[in-house]
Amino acid sequence: MRVVSAVLLAVLGGKANPTADDVNKILSSVGVEADAADVERLLKELEGKDIHELIAAGREKLQAVPSGGAVAAAAPAAGGGGAAAGGAAPAKEEKKEEPSEEDEDMG
Repeated sequence: MRVVSAVLLAVLGGKANPTADDVNKILSSVGVEADAADVERLLKELEGKDIHELIAAGREKLQAVPSGGAVAAAAPAAGGGGAAAGGAAPAKEEKKEEPSEEDEDMG
């Protein structure tokens, strides 16, 4: 992720096709050493591609991914945490509320 961030920073800085030296210079400025193989692998994958077009294509793919509260809200209604994880549903414990002393004093 650091290598990707360094490449994106280089592109924002005006380098349309950053080199391994550019990436390493950015990372070393914040005290991070990158694995040379990771840098070279990423740069090979990005070779001949426009970063801005890749980001736009990624955004389109992310639009199809469900997100938000609808999924999280449906999960507890579907049977609780234990059942959703594949385990046996925990036994329901009915706990009666005992009236507090304040409730008894009120009448």
